[in-house]
Amino acid sequence: MQTEHDKQRLATLTLAALGIVYGDIGTSPLYAIKEVFGGPHHPVPITPGNVLGILSLFFWSLIIVVTIKYVSFIMRANNKGEGGIIALMTLALQKGTPGTWQQKLLVMLGLFGAALFYGDGVITPAISVLSAVEGLEIITPAFKPYILPISLAILIGLFAFQRNGSASVGALFGPVMVLWFAVLAAFGALAITANPSVLAAINPMYGFQFLLGNSALGFFALGAVVLCITGAEALYADMGHFGAKPIQYAWLGYVMPALLINYFGQGALLLADPGAIENPFYLLAPEWARYPLVILATIATVIASQAVISGAFSITQQAIQLGYTPRLEIQHTSEKQIGQIYLPAINWLLLISIIALVIGFGSSSRLAAAYGIAVTGTMLITNILAIAVAVRVWDWSPARAILGALPFICIDLGFFLANSVKIPDGGWFPLAFGLGIFILLTTWKRGRELLGLRLAEEAIALQPFVARLVMGGIERVPGTAIFLTPNPDSVPHALLHSLKHYKALHEQVIVLSVQVVDLPYVPDVDRVEVRRLDGNFSQVTVQYGFKDEPDIPAALAMCHESWLAGDMTDTSFFLGRETLIPSFGSDMAYWRELLFIAMFRNAGSATAFFKIPSNRVVELGTQVVL
Repeated sequence: MQTEHDKQRLATLTLAALGIVYGDIGTSPLYAIKEVFGGPHHPVPITPGNVLGILSLFFWSLIIVVTIKYVSFIMRANNKGEGGIIALMTLALQKGTPGTWQQKLLVMLGLFGAALFYGDGVITPAISVLSAVEGLEIITPAFKPYILPISLAILIGLFAFQRNGSASVGALFGPVMVLWFAVLAAFGALAITANPSVLAAINPMYGFQFLLGNSALGFFALGAVVLCITGAEALYADMGHFGAKPIQYAWLGYVMPALLINYFGQGALLLADPGAIENPFYLLAPEWARYPLVILATIATVIASQAVISGAFSITQQAIQLGYTPRLEIQHTSEKQIGQIYLPAINWLLLISIIALVIGFGSSSRLAAAYGIAVTGTMLITNILAIAVAVRVWDWSPARAILGALPFICIDLGFFLANSVKIPDGGWFPLAFGLGIFILLTTWKRGRELLGLRLAEEAIALQPFVARLVMGGIERVPGTAIFLTPNPDSVPHALLHSLKHYKALHEQVIVLSVQVVDLPYVPDVDRVEVRRLDGNFSQVTVQYGFKDEPDIPAALAMCHESWLAGDMTDTSFFLGRETLIPSFGSDMAYWRELLFIAMFRNAGSATAFFKIPSNRVVELGTQVVL
């Protein structure tokens, strides 16, 4: 039995999920129907049969792809409650053998899916805000010259605000989106009341008849139909923030009914007045309500954009922890919510890309050509990773897993192929953007592996080294020295350089390594592992999950050993700083070596990333030929 407190908490989380999770898919009515019947790419003629066929495709896409696939199935494939393609990839990798081609394939798929997410993250704010502001043109054509400047001003203001965090306005997201979906349903219901025959589209035969009777046109139409399910990935990606039940309740009880009513209302409007295809969303509303509707739609699209931006910050943080991107500056914008973060580099990269996109494409209709290819590509990859999870984690037979996913794969593949024909008209952008991100991710990962191999070739085993030092009577000075190293069983290069220059060691020497495990969070009880060696040497391993916030001083303070959790003013941290030199004929292409070196030079400071007091840090350099 649920207690009253549990019910209140569930209601609160459901309201919060409405504000964060459903912004993207919730603003699709602004442009989805319009693009099917009035877009520049193979518009569908407005006839009763075509309208009912398209509405049937919308209805069953939302039911099969969103409700059955994501809400009912994919949400089961969570990594300790965390969702998203990175979490799904790490879950699929847990039961495999490292280094096999299967593991490498899953990593490549997961990284490419994450890269496509960034492409989607650039297009969503651009098309959403543009489509909302374009409502001004419906009110009066005099606004047309100002649509682009107003859209750019809203987007620039949104990204400039990111440094303040979304916590201050986040409390408004839920109520605003509750109002938004209520308005969608109200205006849609008014149109349906005038023409209730559109409800016949619930019958899937109308969708089949449309596809079979319009083979080529039906195929092209799928490229616009997919716009109604963009944002479905957010349901899964944000599961760690709210849990599965609030997201499921919000979708089934409020969001999906409101979306379907609005889509059917737009269809009813087009049957009554085909000329309404100019902008069926805004023409659903009475003339007196259009100004307020433009304002509400703009706020809703800003909320949708905020969710995508926060998602880009979150996925970047995960990629940093897992070693797929260089360390970047991460600012925490809330003292209460650890998930509220701001990454300046990602923020401005997204903004510059979005400004270029808005200016380059100029309208939401042109942008619609670029939308969909990244979404459907990510959905296809999610299917494959889910099969791996079903086989490896749930112990399903491969045949059962493949057969279970086959209907979803066929649908997603149909959407992907339909969108692929739009690549020359703009679909190339998210693919090119995603490919660029993918090259950066894989280059960094491979470069770090190559650097590790080069350092390992010169490495000295730690325990024999310590034994010789104890016997040799090296001079010891008061205090504690902590040497950070990726390999706790080898002597850190910084320790060798320190010994070479100072001819002495601290009284306490700690060889500390940080490990990121394939879990979102590591309990505090498992955070630190300590192993004492001879001569007051210690090996310390600090473990973090891929969503944990690294803080080495805080981790050391958890230790019971007084000598380890001592006064930081008597502790020095020694870090190695490598200068990389490219070489021909190595295990990585020369151009990728140059790219990796550029990324390495511009990586954020380990001192700031691990929250080490900067006045306690000593950096010692070495040259490494790749």
